[in-house]
Amino acid sequence: MLPCNPPAHYPGLSYRWLLNEFPNFIPTDGRHFVSQTTGNLYIARTNASDLGNYSCLATSHLDFSTKSVFSKFAQLNLAAEDPRLFAPSIKARFPPETYALVGQQVTLECFAFGNPVPRIKWRKVDGSLSPQWGTAEPTLQIPSVSFEDEGTYECEAENSKGRDTVQGRIIVQAQPEWLKVISDTEADIGSNLRWGCAAAGKPRPMVRWLRNGEPLASQNRVEVLAGDLRFSKLNLEDSGMYQCVAENKHGTIYASAELAVQALAPDFRQNPVRRLIPAARGGEISIPCQPRAAPKATILWSKGTEILGNSTRVTVTLDGTLIIRNISRSDEGKYTCFAENFMGKANSTGILSVRDATKITLAPSSADINVGDNLTLQCHASHDPTMDLTFTWTLDDFPVDFDKPGGHYRRASVKETIGDLTILNAQLRHGGTYTCMAQTVVDGASKEATVLVRGPPGPPGGVVVRDIGDTTVQLSWSRGFDNHSPIAKYTLQARTPPSGKWKQVRTNPVNIEGNAETAQVLGLMPWMDYEFRVSASNILGTGEPSGPSSRIRTKEAVPSVAPSGLSGGGGAPGELTINWTPMSREYQNGDGFGYLLSFRRQGSSSWQTARVPGADTQYFVYSNDSIHPYTPFEVKIRSYNRRGDGPESLTAIVYSAEEEPKVAPAKVWAKGSSSSEMNVSWEPVLQDMNGILLGYEIRYWKAGDKEAAADRVRTAGLDSSARVTGLYPNTKYHVTVRAYNRAGTGPASPSADAMTMKPPPRRPPGNISWTFSSSSLSLKWDPVVPLRNESTVTGYKMLYQNDLQPTPMLHLTSKNWIEIPVPEDIGHALVQIRTTGPGGDGIPAEVHIVRNGGTSMMVESSAVRPAHPGPVFSCMVILMLAGCQRL
Repeated sequence: MLPCNPPAHYPGLSYRWLLNEFPNFIPTDGRHFVSQTTGNLYIARTNASDLGNYSCLATSHLDFSTKSVFSKFAQLNLAAEDPRLFAPSIKARFPPETYALVGQQVTLECFAFGNPVPRIKWRKVDGSLSPQWGTAEPTLQIPSVSFEDEGTYECEAENSKGRDTVQGRIIVQAQPEWLKVISDTEADIGSNLRWGCAAAGKPRPMVRWLRNGEPLASQNRVEVLAGDLRFSKLNLEDSGMYQCVAENKHGTIYASAELAVQALAPDFRQNPVRRLIPAARGGEISIPCQPRAAPKATILWSKGTEILGNSTRVTVTLDGTLIIRNISRSDEGKYTCFAENFMGKANSTGILSVRDATKITLAPSSADINVGDNLTLQCHASHDPTMDLTFTWTLDDFPVDFDKPGGHYRRASVKETIGDLTILNAQLRHGGTYTCMAQTVVDGASKEATVLVRGPPGPPGGVVVRDIGDTTVQLSWSRGFDNHSPIAKYTLQARTPPSGKWKQVRTNPVNIEGNAETAQVLGLMPWMDYEFRVSASNILGTGEPSGPSSRIRTKEAVPSVAPSGLSGGGGAPGELTINWTPMSREYQNGDGFGYLLSFRRQGSSSWQTARVPGADTQYFVYSNDSIHPYTPFEVKIRSYNRRGDGPESLTAIVYSAEEEPKVAPAKVWAKGSSSSEMNVSWEPVLQDMNGILLGYEIRYWKAGDKEAAADRVRTAGLDSSARVTGLYPNTKYHVTVRAYNRAGTGPASPSADAMTMKPPPRRPPGNISWTFSSSSLSLKWDPVVPLRNESTVTGYKMLYQNDLQPTPMLHLTSKNWIEIPVPEDIGHALVQIRTTGPGGDGIPAEVHIVRNGGTSMMVESSAVRPAHPGPVFSCMVILMLAGCQRL
């Protein structure tokens, strides 16, 4: 242990230790520990890496600044390596008692010397540790302590030589906190008053009282008892500011309020008796009399000059309210309230007017309907015509909202005496007791009706899964609401979380009757996660499903399906590569999943096997130098898991890796066929035992270039000739041919030479003229004479198309004119003429001929002119150069 001995400080510090130089800090690991209480450095077991000079860095953290200081360096030398093992000895200990306030952070430190380095474990002796606390570290930290954290904590240091423990208690306390406080109060002179305060805290707060800042004790009419303050027969001298004070050793809190004692003569100015008091005949009326007075006034009532006393119909309550029952016309008149106390007298008068009573003349009738039905509840009433009548409806004592957007309620009439209620597209929630209330300002009448709404059942509850097997489970549920129609059957569904869709499952029994509350689910996948839910149905439909059950996993089973997609081939010489399609999670049926391969040379009697672990594996390579190229193997595959092996697949034939062809094609011949193409042919090679011949690769390069720069083209199949395109005109090429298979390309044939032709003339035929007869079109043009570097012209090609013949027709001629048959009723014709010869086809000239009623002729190009005689057409000719767009 190296002491830090920090300087005097406030507030607390944080500590780190340097080794030799900044910023080489000592790591916080199982062998080193820096106490944040004392700053001391502890090393559980030293070794050679600990040699050096040590300095303690203490840092003070203030809101506005941070300051650090270093101690002088202390040198640590090791006299000798001590190989002895010894039991733990706890050196950094937390105190026997730690006090903390609620919400504060509490940190306990515990570190031990020992060889091997001890392991630290924490536990709460009289409870359990919260899982979010780090419990394998030298410090136990509670970020925000609460009363539940109070108790005894134990730190245990253990290694192979023994153990050492230390215990200490965390004692949680709290500052005072108000539970109940006083508030400003006005009280009548001569009355009694009780005030109360209550505070929580630990230790329990003491409560005392102040009046106008001075301590208040029990005396005469005042009783002080802890949090209670009681006054009897208040007088004006009791007015003032009062404070309730709660305090313990952790703090003091105050609650203040003003007491105002009042003495007032009766006064009706703020609350007179109502001037006009309407009442319904046969009904009841209450007329309050509430003058402002202190002390409380004595109340008397009179009708005219007659003082009223209590009788069977008339009552004056203790608070001065006048109640008249079974009202008749004779009760009309002036009623005066007289109020008096020792401060004075006052009175207030109102006039009682008797009106006709409100009555329900057509009450709503109870109804029994189905979900989705419409229903009208009738409600008519009579009332005094001098007053307005309003209707209100409630459902189970809650007001019906007619104005809710998209709601189901409508008023059925706008007449004042009709308050019918219509329910549109009734739902289950619309069932209950409806009350119609007809009201005026003086009275009201009401009638009730019960509406029963029948619908599909509600969701079952409490879905529980038990008796879990590999493909079956037992499902139980509790019955939901039948919504007034007996449940006929239940439907069970399952899904594979988290994203699987709900699907109906097979069950035992097949049909689950409405009185059942359990069933067996069949046909599940082994070792698969499932959730289940239940839906109930009755004659009115299927209700909402239950909530999903808790997630379960079916038991494991051996695989029941063989892997598919068995194939293979390719690879390096001496290898047999076998491929298959990995099996998805739903077919693995258990953990420890993999594949078991069986293979043998075709015709052999003994099988070799290979076990390939991992569900996602999709190939296996068997290497053996004795395997000949392209040797057929019989291959089978099955899957396995820790419960056993699954079924075996059908046998497939897979060939070992191929080798490149060993023989070169013979008698290669090449000849240019145009300015950009040449034809190549060869004598095919025989199929050998190294693999399957896929085709031939033609390599060609210009004379003077190196063969490494050759272009390549491959044939797909076993053809022995090919056309090579994209060549340069008037150029000599060298050509070789090679056979290829999946392993690569074989040796090259002897090279052959070919010369491409000169390019065709770049000028189109010009000076085109034509004549039309009733059934033919004759065209003539000037011959195209090739230049010295252009190929000869052997003829001309003409492409003809009209509006009656959407498919163009090709005509060939060796001369510079042509005649073709044409229909008489064509609207227009499109003609292209170009040269042809050994170098290919030249640039076309395009003629667009449009019929013009036989009266005029128009020529748009000087290169094209009509000939005479013949029917007259209008034409437009566009001479197209290579690469230009037709307009």
